[in-house]
Amino acid sequence: MSQAAQGLPAAADADQDEPERGPLRRCLVTRERLAKEAMIRFVLGPERNLVPDLAERLPGRGMWLSAKADVIEQAIRRGAFAKAARGEVLAPPDLRATVEDGLRARIRDLVGFARRAGQAVSGWQAAREWLQTGRAGLMVQAADGSPAEKARLIGHRQVPVVDPLVGSELGALFGRDRAVHVAIAPGRLAGRIAAEAARLAGVIPAAGTEGPTPPGEARQGNSRRGGRKPGDSPARLDDTFTPQGVEHGGRDGAAGGTRRLRGTE
Repeated sequence: MSQAAQGLPAAADADQDEPERGPLRRCLVTRERLAKEAMIRFVLGPERNLVPDLAERLPGRGMWLSAKADVIEQAIRRGAFAKAARGEVLAPPDLRATVEDGLRARIRDLVGFARRAGQAVSGWQAAREWLQTGRAGLMVQAADGSPAEKARLIGHRQVPVVDPLVGSELGALFGRDRAVHVAIAPGRLAGRIAAEAARLAGVIPAAGTEGPTPPGEARQGNSRRGGRKPGDSPARLDDTFTPQGVEHGGRDGAAGGTRRLRGTE
């Protein structure tokens, strides 16, 4: 006898009601179980508005997606949030871009924390000294910096490298117009920056799949340097950062400044 005939919830509904315990979460779209660090948590606000909970601290039952541009777009198209919430959900007009902006802000905050704690230095000479003396646990380099210059500084050193921000964003954190090379000391902050950079790389659409880039310095890094190519290797926290390729889905129309999502069969 089927689960429905016995009055039992379907497998998908049972998955949606799983308690948020343990290190893994199930993606609403792909149904894969992944580490929380590779996913984005969403919750419903008081008016059933969809809120990305990037810090994973907001109350309410979480709805989780893999940190990938195409997965976020598919969740909107398929009504995945409405199905999980069993009702209407009001989503931002461009949910993926909202998540992207939020992740950039988190990375800026984390790098700023590292600087104030004495765990970060910027500039070619300071970064090279930290690399030579083994004090660098992570290198954060400007997305719009010279690839040859960045590669020359790193050389053959086995240190993770991420490039989630443009030079003006990094520079502002160190009181200068621009910064290309930032060395982060080993530790918890370095790990969190690398994890957030990996999530950000996932939610940026692959090259040639996104519409016109909105104005503003915050989008001029990864968006205008060609994005990622399908088939690239996934990011690893213990190696040089290599963003994972994704495909970008279409978008539903928005109404009234939000997108009303209802479950679909």
